[in-house]
Amino acid sequence: MLASIVLSSLGRELQPPLSPIQRLDFPYQESILSELRISHLHHMEPGNATQISEFLLLGFSETHGQQPILFGLFLCMYLITVLGNLLIILAVSSDSHLHTPMYFFLSNLSLVDICFTSTTIPKMLVNIQTQSKVITYAGCITQMYFCIHFAVLDDFILTVMAYDRYVAICHPLHYMVIMNPCLCGLLVLVSWVISILNSLLESLMVLDLSFCSDLEIPHFFCELKEVVQLACSDTFPNDIVMYFLAGLLGGGPLAGILYSYSKIVSSIRAIPSAQGKYKVFSTCVSHLSVVSLFYGTSLGVYLGSAGTHHSQSSAVASVMYTVVTPMLNPFIYSLRNKDIKRALERFLGR
Repeated sequence: MLASIVLSSLGRELQPPLSPIQRLDFPYQESILSELRISHLHHMEPGNATQISEFLLLGFSETHGQQPILFGLFLCMYLITVLGNLLIILAVSSDSHLHTPMYFFLSNLSLVDICFTSTTIPKMLVNIQTQSKVITYAGCITQMYFCIHFAVLDDFILTVMAYDRYVAICHPLHYMVIMNPCLCGLLVLVSWVISILNSLLESLMVLDLSFCSDLEIPHFFCELKEVVQLACSDTFPNDIVMYFLAGLLGGGPLAGILYSYSKIVSSIRAIPSAQGKYKVFSTCVSHLSVVSLFYGTSLGVYLGSAGTHHSQSSAVASVMYTVVTPMLNPFIYSLRNKDIKRALERFLGR
């Protein structure tokens, strides 16, 4: 009897101390443990949300039976864009008569258009051919970076070309002094640097976002606004930066273009003869057409798609400024410009 009492007392001393939860009654234990599990899951959720490896580019997935037609159409448009702009670059570089600021900027615009379409169309063609919608997370961020970069650069080059036309028409006697090779190179270099810094900033801010289960992008490429809208973390800083830079880097160049052409119109009105007015204005028609096409399609996409999120209508509209505009630029400049026509004839004649 005495031995059993001693053994039981020793057993109680050897038992580990009870935790605060174990001291509670069983129902209270279950309740507290449940709360702890929920809080643990909530603590882990942001970390799990960021561990994504791919997005889905919906593109034109609703048109299943028309995929071969879309493949052929976009392949032709891409080849026309690359070949047309490449011919402009080769014609300008091979003809010494075209080694002027105007054609220097035009060849830069053609190079940017080739790069712009090459960031989106090849991936879309591969997805159509392989019947896959997948793009990796790294691939999406990279594509988004270059899309932003070349879109802003395109805008800046058009603005520089407007300034070139302003100097040529409003200050013709000082044109070659003002638009010297050093200034032309500096204008293009500054355009490249600003567009690189802008795209780098916006891409790095996207890397800080967390993404959940909805990873479907209703576009055929990783467009910044669509990617940001997929995030399940706070996107307020991204939205502020995105709209501020869009207003600054989109509205600023547009204001510069409008100011340049207001001065050009004033100078043209001062020319006495109608033939002289037509001759001067004809040098601006090609650039005005490209500017109208670029800004018209871009504004149409972003203003018209405000109420059509997760709809393919915005993807179709995006084709206008990402594919159609770069494709039409060589035709606009070559059909309206006799110097380009002669240079192309001499180049192709070789």
